[in-house]
Amino acid sequence: MPATPRATLRRSVAAAAALPLLVGALAACGYGSEKKDDEKGKVAAEGKKLSADTVRLGYFPNLTHATALVGDQEGLIQKELGGTQLKSTTFNAGPSEIEALNAGSIDIGFIGPSPSINGYTKSQGKSLRILAGSASGGVRLVVNPDKIKTLDDLKGKKIATPQLGNTQDVAFLNWIAEKGWKVDSQSGKGDVSVVRSDNKVTPDAYKSGSLDGAWVPEPTASKLVSEGAKVLLNESDLWPDKKFVITNIIVSQKFLKEHPDVVEAVLRGSVKTNAWINANPDRAKASANAKLKALTGKELKPEIIDPAWKSIQFTDDPLAATLQAQADHAVKAGLLKEPDLNGIYDLKPLNKVLKAENKPAVADAGLGVK
Repeated sequence: MPATPRATLRRSVAAAAALPLLVGALAACGYGSEKKDDEKGKVAAEGKKLSADTVRLGYFPNLTHATALVGDQEGLIQKELGGTQLKSTTFNAGPSEIEALNAGSIDIGFIGPSPSINGYTKSQGKSLRILAGSASGGVRLVVNPDKIKTLDDLKGKKIATPQLGNTQDVAFLNWIAEKGWKVDSQSGKGDVSVVRSDNKVTPDAYKSGSLDGAWVPEPTASKLVSEGAKVLLNESDLWPDKKFVITNIIVSQKFLKEHPDVVEAVLRGSVKTNAWINANPDRAKASANAKLKALTGKELKPEIIDPAWKSIQFTDDPLAATLQAQADHAVKAGLLKEPDLNGIYDLKPLNKVLKAENKPAVADAGLGVK
């Protein structure tokens, strides 16, 4: 597509949105505080056992991981595994999930693009492969409508992001730069005050008046709206076709090599789960909320989960071209050393599953394993 200034702005902002700085920890994307094994509501393993007794799955208790939430809650993934038992573990940050994958504590995980890239590059391409996509979107800029009515009004205001260097923080910093405004990326001081605030405390900070808005993922954005904030910008609108990867499915290369049948079964479960979610959005939303309650002890209120759910797209496509664009723009911005992403994807198992479901194949943007 032509490289118009508007298109360049859109690509740049969306690129930054999905790729944090390599330095610094990735902020928790969901609510909850401890990594935990989910022993509640397990579906029994029935039928023929595959090549592994157990497959250990990691994901976040977060709506952008709803494929895992729903697939686990409804037994859709376990059904495809037959006699092989699915064991789920939840995480609140990408680095800890990558660490668990590298340590062999989990085999397959739902995770964002940035830790996928970081885990792959830091291991020199030996730790993981991206198997499939899961979700796109789910990030919005919400503001106090009494103080901010247009995007230009953000100048001089205090806007929260979840953490220094996390996906939304980089997105906002890049958007500020595209506006021609200046902000020190480390301190957050400048034409806009970028306030790093944990998603769990941001709503209270907004209610107290210490924040004028926030560039945050769901369900935090909808929580703020329930407190009176207004949506000023949906990040999906900044991306061509309104799609950018927010959640991938990854696998350890060792497990993929030793248990391809198990990997294929999990992908069948994921594909069928996404199809069920898209065909039954209300039932799927309720299922995801039930799983969140089981995992965290809390469910999301309708005024929060309803708009949050609508802002997320569930897709099998990993949107590989957007991952490459994210890396390219982060390098241009000086946020990332040139990464070698060749071989980060292995979409052959997914495309086999998609073909069996009479669905079109997805592409790896030239970054597939040779």
